[in-house]
Amino acid sequence: MSAGEHAPGLALSGDASGLTIGIVASDWHADIVEALLAGALRVADRAQVKTEVVRAAGALELPILAQELAESNDAVVALGVVVRGDTAHFDYVWQTVAQGLLRASLDSRTPITHGVLTTENREQAVDRAGLPDSAEDKGGEAAAAAINTALALRRLRSA
Repeated sequence: MSAGEHAPGLALSGDASGLTIGIVASDWHADIVEALLAGALRVADRAQVKTEVVRAAGALELPILAQELAESNDAVVALGVVVRGDTAHFDYVWQTVAQGLLRASLDSRTPITHGVLTTENREQAVDRAGLPDSAEDKGGEAAAAAINTALALRRLRSA
């Protein structure tokens, strides 16, 4: 089984015109985050959705900015990179970010997708960043998941 074999990929589940998505991207590991952002923007452009991009100082700031973006967008994509180091800092950061994004999504009733890479090393992050030699495009996948969830909610709420 190869990496990403069961990932939903970049397919979109309907006409997303009229949707808006907010994207919050952290400043740490800027080159990798820029690649994640480019992937998310490519998917959003293909879906013809309006985007709003906001920058976060780091991963810990993603949930509050995502929650604010959820107030004015149909979906939000949070992008960042947390690489394991020699201390327990990694565990505190990724757990706090994951819980914060989930809480913000549920509280706002707006899909907020987790496009924050949590990797053992920089090479793993690069391999998931959507660069020309990367195996995966996690920024694009996070945008597709956000758009698809917003479409599903649109259908459910209009029924």
